[in-house]
Amino acid sequence: MPAYIAMLRGINIGPHKRIKMDRLRASLEGLGFDQVQTYIQSGNVVFKAGKSSAVSLSKKIDGRLLEDFGFSVSVILRTREEMEKLIRDNPLLKEKGIDPAKLHVSFLSEAPTPTALAKLQEFTLPPDRVRFLNKELHLYFPNGVSGSSLWKHPLDRVLSVVTTTRNWNTVNQLCAMAKELG
Repeated sequence: MPAYIAMLRGINIGPHKRIKMDRLRASLEGLGFDQVQTYIQSGNVVFKAGKSSAVSLSKKIDGRLLEDFGFSVSVILRTREEMEKLIRDNPLLKEKGIDPAKLHVSFLSEAPTPTALAKLQEFTLPPDRVRFLNKELHLYFPNGVSGSSLWKHPLDRVLSVVTTTRNWNTVNQLCAMAKELG
């Protein structure tokens, strides 16, 4: 069975869409997923399941969360192999002066249009850097997220796709957890 990483967008931020991680694990186990693990409180889940498309699994998870918790959640899913590849191929790590502690990855539900990517580049001011690869944005914010040029421009609106962002440490932790599942 393949290992998957599901990233739920917008849970446990503020008073709405609250989910305790033990209940989240139980909910996904109810779908027949194996070895379900969560990482921190922001909706990161690693599990094994039968081979299926990311879209199909994401819809299944969203449907279950709606049933169990009463609200819909955007779910962006990657396989362990996809996560390993995005870590290995991060174009920002090949650039000079990059502090890995200031890296983030925005996971996209689908590839944005070239026009949307051009708009994003217009909003990205130095010293921030953005590189698009596959269905991810690799982000470098040397002044932190709230100090970035993109802070005032929500990526979902700029790109017209669903996004969820994780810091580099979380990306690597999720990948390591997926590797441990086998």
